Amino acid sequence: MNPEAHGNFAGKHLVILGCGFVGGEIARQALERGLRVTALTRNAERAASLRQLGVTAVVADLAGEAWHAAVGRADWALNCVSSGGGGVEAYRRSYLDGMKSVLGWASTSAGLDTLVYTSSTSVYPQGGGVTVDETAAVEGRDERTSLLVETESLLRAATGSARLRVVLRLAGIYGPGRTHLIEQVRRGEVSGSSSQHLNLIHRDDACGAIWAALGGGAAAGEVVFNVADDGRATKGEIVEWLAGKLGCPPPRFTGEPAGSRSPTPDRIIANDRLKSALGWSPRWATFREGYANLLSR
Repeated sequence: MNPEAHGNFAGKHLVILGCGFVGGEIARQALERGLRVTALTRNAERAASLRQLGVTAVVADLAGEAWHAAVGRADWALNCVSSGGGGVEAYRRSYLDGMKSVLGWASTSAGLDTLVYTSSTSVYPQGGGVTVDETAAVEGRDERTSLLVETESLLRAATGSARLRVVLRLAGIYGPGRTHLIEQVRRGEVSGSSSQHLNLIHRDDACGAIWAALGGGAAAGEVVFNVADDGRATKGEIVEWLAGKLGCPPPRFTGEPAGSRSPTPDRIIANDRLKSALGWSPRWATFREGYANLLSR
């Protein structure tokens, strides 16, 4: 999908709140499209790198208010903050408290057209291999997902913050520099179950969805989109394919989630609304195309 098809970006002021894996790439692409970019980050080294690109970088905690005056007014805003590690309190401060601060800033940023928030498909509790679209109920299965659900609700109800408020529920993100599954296959041990569906989105396709949302393809109000590729594959299918490409023996599945995460329900995330409403389609349609590109680098 060509992002320019959805609007003229040149000269607009984009504020990126949380400039990590996705936000950093959006900042780079935004400069190429002629936007003026201000980015908020907690990391001083990242801020220095962003400034070298031409980004106005502000080092601050999103949950605070000190950054409001430094950022000033904007045409568009993207909240793609991450928890930065840590436990439940890190989630609360980054997501919920961070969104409260963003909405406080947005309510005073006259002329803010679109506010996009990158949430997660983890807000869906459905399992059993069912296909899940945006009409499905969301639910906090644990403290972390409860905070994500509450954060989404805050934005969706904030009618005075922006003309358009968009929640993008991202599937599992992979891409250049984020190849956890490849490394697990190489080590011979993969978390989770082989029979469970693994919903993925390449970083570049997540960025494409963000541009589509910012480009004015949706009407005023609030709207939610799932952002996933067309894969609909099980983790076993993906891992078997990767092992073949890597020349590795089939790895062992642990049956346990990675790290301290709660088990992810087995479901297929549907992306039909995003395609039909905004004309988006994934460049890397399935894991095969996306991972083949990464393995060729």
